[in-house]
Amino acid sequence: MIITRSPLRVSLGGGGTDLPSYYREHGGFLVAGALDKYVYLTLHRTFVSDLIVKYSKLERVASAAQLEHPIIREAFALLNMTGASLELTSMADIPGGTGLGSSGSFTTALLKLLHASNKNLISPAELAEQACHIELDRLGEPIGKQDQYIAAVGGITAFTFHKDGRVEYRPAKIAEETLFNLEDNLLMFFTGYSRSASAILKDQNDKSKKNDAAMLDNLHFTKELGYKSLAALEGAKLDEFARLMDVHWQRKKARSTGMSNDRINEWYDLAMAHGALGGKLIGAGGGGFLMFYAADKTRLRHAMREKGLQEVRFRFDFEGTKVVAQN
Repeated sequence: MIITRSPLRVSLGGGGTDLPSYYREHGGFLVAGALDKYVYLTLHRTFVSDLIVKYSKLERVASAAQLEHPIIREAFALLNMTGASLELTSMADIPGGTGLGSSGSFTTALLKLLHASNKNLISPAELAEQACHIELDRLGEPIGKQDQYIAAVGGITAFTFHKDGRVEYRPAKIAEETLFNLEDNLLMFFTGYSRSASAILKDQNDKSKKNDAAMLDNLHFTKELGYKSLAALEGAKLDEFARLMDVHWQRKKARSTGMSNDRINEWYDLAMAHGALGGKLIGAGGGGFLMFYAADKTRLRHAMREKGLQEVRFRFDFEGTKVVAQN
């Protein structure tokens, strides 16, 4: 049996500039953090010839090419594997569609699993690029490269997306005390809404391709926020980082009418009135998790709990996608 895990993520500044429709013309930049919340995949050999796949559905097929699950089907095809006599199972700490990059985490964990099965070593950068190839090229999803890269690499990492498709990255130079304070003061609450990122990102993607002036101005500004957010983190200016989160969220809402709704706006305003210095909705928008940097954590937790929002506590993951067991 082989078990892999891949971390979920939060964007810490510059999110949205990792879509090819933007960075191919203007270059992208963002900072993301991997969380100690994971997608897990297991693979083991069976005594039957079929491929058995268990996720939210159960599929049993003669060959991987017959699978309904698009990512699993394309991953097996990419590695020229039929899946004969294999059983694949997935599970996650947090369900998909909640803004934490679960699709990218799933794809990197799956590819790491299949490479381990074939006894292939693969670097984090290669793993991320293969995952991007599956989701962006083979499946045509209107998404960016952030999720695959931060899942593969881990840590709190700054990414530069070049016009020619190259991705450079480096760990953020954050002092240990600053990191502890960041982890202690970042609070994340589930809104109760889950959604597909594709519909919201498609709107951004289409407007970027058409050189929509308002969308491009928004993304240019967001990219600058990414640089400023990194500088605030590396300069131990966490109150400034929190302020930039709020600026980022106000600009992000302007990108699409599906980005927020009245209830999310109400909860956000309530948090800002009860101890939050800044915050935003994680992911493409429309649902998922609200994340805040808190000056008064007790007051903020109490206000959110009274509204029925569930907190998910986390630390950052610095290992990225990895094999956790193999025998």
